[in-house]
Amino acid sequence: MVSRLLVTTALEETWPSDDVPVLFLGEWCRLYDRKSEWEKRDAVVARYHWDDREKLYQDYLYLEALYEELLVDLATQLNALHSVNHSVRYWRIIVGPWLGYFVQMLFDRWAMLQQVVRDNDISGVRVLQRSDECLVPNDMADFISLFLGDAWNETIYGQLLAYMEIPVEKVDARGAALLPASKALKLSFSSKAKRALAQGASHISGALCRDDEYFFISSYLPIKQDLLLQFKLGQVPKLWCPVAMPITPANHAMRQWQWSEPENADDFPAIARAMIPRHIPAAYLEGYRELLAVSKNLSWPKRPKAIFTCNTFLSDDMFKTWAAEKVEGGVPLVIGQHGGGYGMVLWIFAEDHQIAISDRFLTWGWSQQGQKKITPVGNLKGFGKRGVWNKNGVALLVEVAMPRTSYWMHSVPVAGQWLDYFEEQARFVQALPEKLRDNVLVRLYSSDYGWKQRQRWQEHFLEIRLDEGVQPMESLVKKSRLYISTYNATTYLESMSLNIPTIMFWNPKHWELRDSAIPYFEKLKAVGIFHDTPESAARQMATVWDDVSCWWESAAVQSVRSEFCERYAHIPEKPLVVLE
Repeated sequence: MVSRLLVTTALEETWPSDDVPVLFLGEWCRLYDRKSEWEKRDAVVARYHWDDREKLYQDYLYLEALYEELLVDLATQLNALHSVNHSVRYWRIIVGPWLGYFVQMLFDRWAMLQQVVRDNDISGVRVLQRSDECLVPNDMADFISLFLGDAWNETIYGQLLAYMEIPVEKVDARGAALLPASKALKLSFSSKAKRALAQGASHISGALCRDDEYFFISSYLPIKQDLLLQFKLGQVPKLWCPVAMPITPANHAMRQWQWSEPENADDFPAIARAMIPRHIPAAYLEGYRELLAVSKNLSWPKRPKAIFTCNTFLSDDMFKTWAAEKVEGGVPLVIGQHGGGYGMVLWIFAEDHQIAISDRFLTWGWSQQGQKKITPVGNLKGFGKRGVWNKNGVALLVEVAMPRTSYWMHSVPVAGQWLDYFEEQARFVQALPEKLRDNVLVRLYSSDYGWKQRQRWQEHFLEIRLDEGVQPMESLVKKSRLYISTYNATTYLESMSLNIPTIMFWNPKHWELRDSAIPYFEKLKAVGIFHDTPESAARQMATVWDDVSCWWESAAVQSVRSEFCERYAHIPEKPLVVLE
């Protein structure tokens, strides 16, 4: 066995000279536009532990249980640190999303290091030397931007290596890319105008707000439906905007608190307990008092009848703190499903979390036996919309990209498995008759995550038509005769509910379904809507292309579509009535 130096990320400051054999920890180390650098090396890529998808699922179940234990302990610790006495639910609302994400990502990084140490002859590893406070996030939104970058991941790997017997060489971090490259957000005139209008509407809402009215924020309802619903509930309709977070620097002295002594200091639960104080966002520790004070002085209702949101429960810590205080006082928290996968995929942390923190969870049609919180209401995003498509238009191939390293756990391709997903996309186009390839418009995912989607597509198909993923989906659909969905998420639920001709394909081994959903997909498969190989989807497109309407409007297809939508993307005749 060749002795190799371990490389944990794409940060080339940690790579050895070209003549040293290398073990790349994962595909995330090999940026596509740096191929010339890693191809010339004597290098291999470690086997990814979650390529065993059964292990991935079992690890999720294990981490779900561990998360609950850690949440209770962390709630106790935060209560003591802040001299308060809040419930576990209170802290679940505020810190739960971060804790769930962090523990799941930390386990992935730890498990990979454990595996390569066990299976390889590692000569050493180079890590960048930084202070502990260097990459502590300010809040949840900051954390999300950090974990997508190589700097944060390299830091985590470096800290975990202290628990393992690998020779470590510390490298001066000066000159290294410590933070994700920031890009100034360039807004069009219309975008700036919309933002200004939203902020103005929020200001007016505050002036008109009563203390005892319903609070709607990021409802995902079309704006007209949102305002009409508020009016029907007997209040002046309002539009609220997120409020900026205070920025608080990390304080090393405040992060020295200890958990109870672990039985084994080298097992993962003990390591997680050691790492949490080092990485918990400042908003929950050093900045909690200020965050709480600001949230109590917002112009939002003081005693709302209920709080309704579909999206702010995750990364908006100002909202989460305000809502947690209200919930602690007995105010109902109602959360609406905000995307696809819910109720159908085998595991999904976001769904588990939202049900746990809410008093009612509104779904797009599905229910769950024994779960009284769940209330089917329909596809909130589709309320009041019309489906418009072009019988002579293009085939819109809708793509997705995933972060190069694992993040919150659900049934999707993880890390380097996205490369398998991309090859399936190329196989679909390759399997089409040549005359149909010119009719395909590939909508790239708006976040590239370093995969270089455009470059990969153009190297496979020089003349392929590409959309950068910036145009609104609705405007592209209006120009399309077929909507081709390639992943199990929101978009095809919208196209199906709006009765837009849809073909779906993905690898079931990377998009696992729960047992209750499988019969619905089998029926979609029987009428040519769902396919489990790209070649089958390509044959279906070729078969129906000249007369999509004849296929899509047939009784068999419409019957299956309607049954599926009733369960997962229902649009009721009177949507506002079901929400009152």
